[in-house]
Amino acid sequence: MKALVTGATGMVGRRVVERLQKDGWQIAAWVRSEKKARAVLGGGVELVPVEEGARGLRGGCIGCDAVINLAGEPLFAQRWTDRRRSRLLESRVFLTREVVNALEGMERRPQVFVSASAVGYYGDRGEEELIETSGVGDDFLAHLCSEWEKAAIDAESLDIRVVPLRFGIVLSPTGGFLAKLLPQFKAGVGGTFGSGRQYMSWIHIDDLVEIIAMSLVDTRYRGPINAVAPAPVTNKEFAKTFGAVLSRPSIVAVPSMALKIAVGEGSEALLASQRVLPSRLVSLGFRYQYPEMSKALSNVISALE
Repeated sequence: MKALVTGATGMVGRRVVERLQKDGWQIAAWVRSEKKARAVLGGGVELVPVEEGARGLRGGCIGCDAVINLAGEPLFAQRWTDRRRSRLLESRVFLTREVVNALEGMERRPQVFVSASAVGYYGDRGEEELIETSGVGDDFLAHLCSEWEKAAIDAESLDIRVVPLRFGIVLSPTGGFLAKLLPQFKAGVGGTFGSGRQYMSWIHIDDLVEIIAMSLVDTRYRGPINAVAPAPVTNKEFAKTFGAVLSRPSIVAVPSMALKIAVGEGSEALLASQRVLPSRLVSLGFRYQYPEMSKALSNVISALE
C-alpha cells in the first residue's frame, strides 16, 4: 500500500507518516523543502518537490492507494490582513484544487482522498450542539473551511472516496496550541480567553491519527466527519483543567480587546463557540483513547514538560 501526504512535515503530518510506516505503508510526501523534509521524515519517504508542478505530483501519486491532504499555513502565526487571508486560502483551497486536478490526469487513481478541514466550518454558534449536517457559519474561517471542503469533494467525480475531516483543536506534545499556552500556565498567569463561556472542541493527536488511519481502510468513512473528542468543554473549563493538571492557578483572563490587538480578525476565531459532537464517529463505533479532557491534558503535558 502507498499513500501520498501533503503537509507531511507538520505536527499532524509527521505523526501520520510514522503511524502509516509502522502499518506497512509506503509514503510519498509533496514538499516545498527537500532538505527540511528529509531531516524531519528520514530516508524512508519518497519526496516529491512542489516545484515540479502537476507533472511531478502525478508522478508521486503513481501506485498510490490513498492521498492524505494536511497542508495549510498556521492560522494564528500572523495577523489576518487581506494579504494573510489570501495566503490562508492559497495554502488550503488552491493547493487542494491542485491535488485534485493532478489526480484527474491519472489513469489509475487512488481509492481514497482524506482531506483536512476544521470545526471553524460552523462559525460562532454559542451553546448549539453541532453535528456534521449542521449548516456552515458566516465568518472568514467558516468560508475558508467550506471552500476547502468543496475543493476536496470535487474528487468524488473521479470515483474517489472523499473524507473531509473537521479537526478540533489538536492536543499534542510536539507543538501546536498547548505548547504556546504552557509557559503562561506554568507561571500561574494562564486563564480564559474573553468571557470563557465559548465552547472548545478538541482532539488528542493519537485519536486524530487513528481517525485518519481508519479513514484509509474503512469504506464506511465517507463525507464530512467531525474529528473531535466526544466531550467539548467551555474555555473556562479548559483553563481550569489545564491549571489543575499543572497544579497552578488559572484565573488570569485575556480580555477580548487584547486578543484583537494581538491577532486582529483572527481573535474572532479564538473567541468563537463551537460545541461540536462526533456524531459520525460515534455511529461508526470509533473507540477513543482520550475521550476526556483531563486525561488528554495529563498525557500531553507530561510529554511537554
